[in-house]
Amino acid sequence: MLHKNLIAGEWVSGDASANINPSNTNDVVGDYARASAEDTKAAIAAARAALPAWSRSGILERHAILKKAGDEILARKEELGRLLAREEGKTLPEAIGEVTRAGQIFDFFAGETLRLSGEVLPSVRPNIGVEITREAIGVVGIITPWNFPIAIPAWKIAPALAYGNTVVLKPADLVPGSAWALVDILHRASTPAGVVNLVMGRGSVVGQTLLDSPDVNALTFTGSVGTGKRVALASVEHNRKFQLEMGGKNPFVVLDDADLAVAVEAAANSSFFSTGQRCTASSRLIVTEGIHDRFVAALTDRLRGLVIDDALKAGTHIGPVVDESQLKQDADYIDIGRSEGARLAFGGERLERETPGFYLSPALFTEATNDMRIAREEIFGPVAAVIRVKDYDEALAVANDTSFGLSSGIATTSLKHATHFKRNSEAGMVMVNLPTAGVDFHVPFGGRKGSSYGPREQGRYAAEFYTTVKTAYTLA
Repeated sequence: MLHKNLIAGEWVSGDASANINPSNTNDVVGDYARASAEDTKAAIAAARAALPAWSRSGILERHAILKKAGDEILARKEELGRLLAREEGKTLPEAIGEVTRAGQIFDFFAGETLRLSGEVLPSVRPNIGVEITREAIGVVGIITPWNFPIAIPAWKIAPALAYGNTVVLKPADLVPGSAWALVDILHRASTPAGVVNLVMGRGSVVGQTLLDSPDVNALTFTGSVGTGKRVALASVEHNRKFQLEMGGKNPFVVLDDADLAVAVEAAANSSFFSTGQRCTASSRLIVTEGIHDRFVAALTDRLRGLVIDDALKAGTHIGPVVDESQLKQDADYIDIGRSEGARLAFGGERLERETPGFYLSPALFTEATNDMRIAREEIFGPVAAVIRVKDYDEALAVANDTSFGLSSGIATTSLKHATHFKRNSEAGMVMVNLPTAGVDFHVPFGGRKGSSYGPREQGRYAAEFYTTVKTAYTLA
């Protein structure tokens, strides 16, 4: 079966691309159509044509569609989770958790359609009333990455639709299956033709066409820093609203007074689960002198106990890297770390399993410094570096010494240090005695510095991006 693109409510064919399982490269998840530039232009035109009716549609209609989609996602979470694990490589429990989050996001924004609000204020002039309302921004282009193939499309599509926008979704070419399933659910939930359009394919074709189009009113992007800069430049040229979620080099600080077991578990989860392929993953473990040796020994023991295998196997802790290209990038950074003088204390080896796949043992460096490339550049794999520091003040300074600012974490039993870190960490999200990865769906998501640009995603803060404010004056 060829999984087709959805344009103006119709399924449209295109050149087929095989979706390969990274846990077993002999397993083809499915064949997915790749859209052309003309297909993408047609999808943008369809979204523009559908905008007037959808942006003025009743809130109950929007609520019903989003609620129906969310209910189906949750009802099919095991099936969709298995699809996600096959195409992306995260373990089945993680994949089911991601699908569950997608369903919860749709449920949340279904509720938001019934909570749309504005303000009525008196004017400073007599006999004049003022109304402040929010309206849809228009046609929204959505470009999503491969590491969260259903959650990230969900947290962009759901608020876009809730606030009356129409969308053109371009999922990552590497993992089209989960996005296709999500759009199929929305299509069968009676979303009007043209409101949701799916154009799968290469970024150089589909993504570039979205960037070049003057008919795209807003563009939300999650992906690499380099591509994010291209999105920004193209959007400025067209005077369009844009939102960027890009890289991270997230610190996890461990202080002498930390509960060692809590610190080790949080660090292992932050750095290595989901194969380290999370923008919120921590690849800089900043550890004070008094606990450093015990922490490294305990974390190494924890890594020895992790099972790296097929994502669908029961008992697997870490699945494969997503593809050969990412595996090579991880291996290159491991070589760079060695050449810079860091000590590879554990892992970093390609592994063989029953099925051919992209398996890598988690790599832990010690004796690293914050000026090394492995501590400055995002690796996006199961690779972390331990940086020894003297005390809390030095730990905070090193944690903030980065061009990124997405997530940060600290392990401590000191209320004083926890409070100070929450206030002074230069990150959009701060975790105390928790992994740096792992966030709730109903609160803001986003970072600072080179990690993010524009309004926050998720929760009620999503309205800042997906709506525009109107102020109306009326003479009584």
